[in-house]
Amino acid sequence: MRVFIGLGSNLGDRAYYLREAIKALEGPTTKIKETSRIYETEPWGGIEQPQYWNQVIEVDTTLEPLDLLHVCQEIELRLGRERKVHWGPRTIDIDLLIYDNRVSESEELRLPHPYLEERAFVIAPLREIAPKLILPSGRSINEVVGDGKVQPLT
Repeated sequence: MRVFIGLGSNLGDRAYYLREAIKALEGPTTKIKETSRIYETEPWGGIEQPQYWNQVIEVDTTLEPLDLLHVCQEIELRLGRERKVHWGPRTIDIDLLIYDNRVSESEELRLPHPYLEERAFVIAPLREIAPKLILPSGRSINEVVGDGKVQPLT
């Protein structure tokens, strides 16, 4: 299955956390296909906190959506993620953005990601690695900008 995953970090060594999350995702059931550059972005959600570094990766996986979500959550925990404040600072955040053409409205997992088209920090790196992508809404990735300022670092 073709899956796009968003990564973000704004605590500690941001480059380290992004790199380690990507390494941890690679395995027998999940192969990294594409990796965007790192983008520095404003925090989302109105909470005072440091700037984020964000990336989007494309993976090919044999895992079902909930199984992949649980792998991502396990990696977050191993890398020191604490869930104290909604949209608050974090060492690492790993979000399933698009999972093939699957739709999920469960309490545990919503696919596609409900804020996908609203966030420039997701749209910019996603456009970089999938410039011809048609989003689940039916819109081209090139039609969508999202809110917030993004600046590529690399």
